[in-house]
Amino acid sequence: MSTTDYKPIPLSQYQEIPAAEMQQRADDFFGLMKKRRSVRAFSDRPVERGVIERCLLTAGRAPSGANQQPWKFVVVTNPELKRTIRLAAEEEEREFYAGGASEEWLDALKPLATDAEKPFLEQAPYLIVIFSENYGVDHQGNKIKHYYVRDSVGIATGMLITAIHNAGLASLTHTPSPMRFLNEILDRPKNETPTMILVVGYPEEGVTVPDIEKKSLEEIAVFKT
Repeated sequence: MSTTDYKPIPLSQYQEIPAAEMQQRADDFFGLMKKRRSVRAFSDRPVERGVIERCLLTAGRAPSGANQQPWKFVVVTNPELKRTIRLAAEEEEREFYAGGASEEWLDALKPLATDAEKPFLEQAPYLIVIFSENYGVDHQGNKIKHYYVRDSVGIATGMLITAIHNAGLASLTHTPSPMRFLNEILDRPKNETPTMILVVGYPEEGVTVPDIEKKSLEEIAVFKT
């Protein structure tokens, strides 16, 4: 279907909220998201699949270039697959830490105390591997050009992370480089490029996180009035 085939419909879902309630909602949501932290140690406690499905559907509501929705979320719970992914990821990570990364990059990572060992890839109940569809393929095998793929997938990923935190779970973005091994392990087609492994579950009891700060509003935003 081309964009010219879309039939306009009323924006019936939108409902204006009084200014005071709007501010309260914004404040409450900011308070919730201030508590979001990436963790690197997960409990093996099971998580209801329905929760993950709703979070994925939320991510799927993201805007995308020409509404092509160029994302694919591959959800991994199989222990053997998680083990295979961990071993492949750690192989890439060992090369990264042994010379693949610049000293400047490694220095930037030191405060986070990361290394080549990635046990969380097996600990957590869910690995959500996010793929970008570089182009579509129709039923006849013809390529369909996609637009703003990186931007679209980035927005959807942000919405997924937010939905997961809102549901009461923890997550971790993991990006071994290169990641093409995920296509082979997960049997994904060549038009898809892996962009991230999102590790999802309950945080391990007693887990610690680095004492870091986020930039202030003045540092991240500019208002032109």
